Amino acid sequence: MGTQARAASRYCDPSPIFGEVAPEVIEETLIHLATENEQYLSELSDQAGCFKETRTVEFIFLLSEKWHLDQSARYQAVELLERFMIKQVEQICESSRENVKSHEQEQGSSRSSLKDQIYDTFVLRLVSCIQLASKLSLHYNIVNSDTALKFLQSLKYSYTKQELLESELAILKSLHFQINVSTPLAYVELLLEVLGHNGFLLPTKPLHQMCLQLLDFSYLTRDSIYDTLLKVAIENSTPSKLQVAKFLTVKEDFMLLAVGIISTSVFILNPGHWKQVVEHLNCITGITSQSILEFSYAVLKHIVGSTSPEQHYGNCGTNPPENRILPLK
Repeated sequence: MGTQARAASRYCDPSPIFGEVAPEVIEETLIHLATENEQYLSELSDQAGCFKETRTVEFIFLLSEKWHLDQSARYQAVELLERFMIKQVEQICESSRENVKSHEQEQGSSRSSLKDQIYDTFVLRLVSCIQLASKLSLHYNIVNSDTALKFLQSLKYSYTKQELLESELAILKSLHFQINVSTPLAYVELLLEVLGHNGFLLPTKPLHQMCLQLLDFSYLTRDSIYDTLLKVAIENSTPSKLQVAKFLTVKEDFMLLAVGIISTSVFILNPGHWKQVVEHLNCITGITSQSILEFSYAVLKHIVGSTSPEQHYGNCGTNPPENRILPLK
């Protein structure tokens, strides 16, 4: 094991410590995340999710692991790349509109040039997003230019340190320097904190670890999970284009993803507590128990096939304990 790997294992921060935050801080943070999520969904681009393709996500996850980054950094990198690439697509569309009165051949040439530039610099932008995510993380290990350059050179790219810096700056400018956005992991960890405050003394460390594994899984099998979820929701195996388009807000809903991941994790580890946890997640977020059930079914279907929590669901009628965090809706 190399020096960097030994240092990573020695200093890597373990699971977060739960139960140390004041209730008013938890509630304020929960409301902030819910508001941020709703604002994001209200401004959603039609291209949302296009750059979370499995191979891209896997590339980011493997590279983040190679560089010993923590979990939050890998999700942050995926979301940064997604947002930046959408901006690039929008730029192509805007350029096409601006040149609508130009000669058709010139317009096509301009659009083709932008597409070629995006294609040619994609791996560079991906690495830059991981670099930026490493700097946002509380983890001590930042991906510096030497490390990034060495990796790119191993892929036969001949970028310079100056080009690496310019790539980071291009991403920052494109996103107006607003890169420190919450990832689904932040929603998961906060909701676990709320559940603990509300009286659910579940084994936090294994539950948190299961949530991380399922969150990775949901990123890597995103399209399959949400395709199943859509078909379950509409009770039809052949959704229309309009239904698929309207479902985009569901695919991008971080709060729904978080409650679904927690619900599925509890079902796997502590099935006896599952119905109570679903009811509490409903009370906390306003997301219906049925929606949480359907999400857990979609995830479990792609993990173990046909087995699902449906047979264990029944009536989630357990009353939540007193002194709970107030519901959002």
